[in-house]
Amino acid sequence: MIDQSDFEKHYRGIICTPSLWHGNTVIGLSQYELDTCIYKLKINPQKSLRLGKLVERFICFQLEQDPTIELLVENYQVQNDTLTIGELDCLFLKDKKPIHLEIIYKFYLYDETVGDYEIDYWIGPNRKDSLKQKLDKLDNKQLPLLYNKHTKPLLDELNIKPQSIEQKVCFKAQLFIPYNKTEINYNQINKECVIGFYLNKEQLNDFKDCKFYVLKKIDWLLEVHTNVDWKSYKDFIEHLYPILNNKTSPMIWIKKPNGELLKCFVVWW
Repeated sequence: MIDQSDFEKHYRGIICTPSLWHGNTVIGLSQYELDTCIYKLKINPQKSLRLGKLVERFICFQLEQDPTIELLVENYQVQNDTLTIGELDCLFLKDKKPIHLEIIYKFYLYDETVGDYEIDYWIGPNRKDSLKQKLDKLDNKQLPLLYNKHTKPLLDELNIKPQSIEQKVCFKAQLFIPYNKTEINYNQINKECVIGFYLNKEQLNDFKDCKFYVLKKIDWLLEVHTNVDWKSYKDFIEHLYPILNNKTSPMIWIKKPNGELLKCFVVWW
């Protein structure tokens, strides 16, 4: 369960995260540039939500604050009898024009050992997913779902023809580059998304005089702040090693002696 004050911090973290690219510069997928104003929340944290669902709910809330937008459908399950074949994140009217929006929020690390091109280099903290895989899924599965025969009853009910609907993505991301690496190749991606670095357990020796905080996954959304239970290097390492041994890469915050705050991943690989 997230309390109300943390709920508001999660909301702010999501809305303040930049789009991963602008326009349609990545495989022709067009970004929907979201309003970045922070509104007074009208949502209550009545139940626990997974990170992805929390992001979708806040993005839809943000859309609802725009008087030119009419939200039609949120998290619509497309079904073939009792079998769910996919989900439409959001359908809305913007100035009466229909838009299908897929909502994505990711955390990627830059690794040039993966693939041959810039898009290939961005991978998940545990190496189980990647930007390329997500783009392929969007292009070949999620966006085409709009034209699936099992989506037709919804569009008929809304009196909207599929060919009249503009498809966009709201793809936000936090990016992390290798510790102490100054030259990286990323021209298609919005550099403002790079907000930290990643390192391995040996490189943590450079931070022995710092304080540390390990985040729960839902809190990866948060902006760094000081009001947490900071651990000493010794206590942090004792807490960290079982996590790494489980082949999990945690996000941590580091507070340097001069008060500087850092956001990073410690990778197990």
